[in-house]
Amino acid sequence: MRAQLLSRRFVLAWLVSFFSGLAYFLFVHFPRYLKGLGADEAEIGRIVAITVFAALLIRPMVGRIMDRRGRRPVILAGNAIHVVALLLYLTVQSIGPWLYVVRATHGFSEALLFAAVFTLAADVIPEDRRTEGLALFGVSGLLPVAMGGVLGDIILTHFDFDALFFTAVALGTVALLLSLPLKESAVPTSPEERISFLSSLFQHNLLPLWWITLVFNFALVAYFTFLRTYVDETGIGSVGAFFAAYASTAIALRVFAGWLPDRIGLKRVLYPAMLTLAAGFVALSVSHTDLTVTLAGILCGAGHGYVFPVLFALVFSRANAGARGTAAVIFTGLGDLGVLAGAPILGAVVTNVGYEAMFRISAISVGVGLLTFAIWDRDLLIPRRDRTTSV
Repeated sequence: MRAQLLSRRFVLAWLVSFFSGLAYFLFVHFPRYLKGLGADEAEIGRIVAITVFAALLIRPMVGRIMDRRGRRPVILAGNAIHVVALLLYLTVQSIGPWLYVVRATHGFSEALLFAAVFTLAADVIPEDRRTEGLALFGVSGLLPVAMGGVLGDIILTHFDFDALFFTAVALGTVALLLSLPLKESAVPTSPEERISFLSSLFQHNLLPLWWITLVFNFALVAYFTFLRTYVDETGIGSVGAFFAAYASTAIALRVFAGWLPDRIGLKRVLYPAMLTLAAGFVALSVSHTDLTVTLAGILCGAGHGYVFPVLFALVFSRANAGARGTAAVIFTGLGDLGVLAGAPILGAVVTNVGYEAMFRISAISVGVGLLTFAIWDRDLLIPRRDRTTSV
């Protein structure tokens, strides 16, 4: 009999992730708000970057707390700060220092919450179904991607951005309330078991995973940050349709074929998934119709559907058992670092060269990054024990 995935803690953590994620992904429309305040693409990139820079500053501390005190305190703190940050958006009236303070607070909440809730889920998933379980848990993050774009479109069609911010506050509050009965998933480590942040960061068999994770997240900036302004300026496609196609494809793969990586090998799924993601960027670079943008969403979603859970499962299996919280923080922190690098760089490309070049550069970065990873992490003869979660 296969081990059970849908434990009470798994389901409750899934709901916390869903509601906090839906509040977060309403901000796919935030670039339009910034445009209304007078920001150009380069300025938007800098504003997005300050959020992730703030998150990066506290991630080492978050990893230590998770490994020493557990996941639940971090989840509670993350949800509380998230609600505060969402309320503060109602006070932003112009581009200036206060906006950067609000974005930094939002970044602190993201650093705490995202890593902790995924680590708790990974703790309670049976080892032999880890990638399948992470893929299913990741649906809690993908549904908000689909719903956030559409819900934001509906709100902004009939109301203003204050209504969007109030909706985000309500969703964040639900996530906070759901996190209160969530039980701890890990036994805090003893001093003898503790491993430093730097030791995890430079662990030799994790270094190639850190690299390809950074490449993956750098590329995602192209549509998570700039698709809103691309649609507004070109009149091609729809943010809601793109992310609905994106998330629907990824969810379908995870629900109906989430078992595939554990069955045939993680890296055997990773390579074609990354190439499919690159193909999505190529499709965006040549888009001239709404249908092509939606097709790009399908391709990008198919790639993302497997890449994230496969990479996280690889990291979790290679990390020392006493430092898995730290490893999860580094993994999610590379998402922030990818945005920190990608937002200003790709924003500058859009400003100076255009959207087509920006999407092409994203596709090329995925291809070059994947080739580098394949050489760095090569193991042509995969041991039998590595065919699932220990590749």
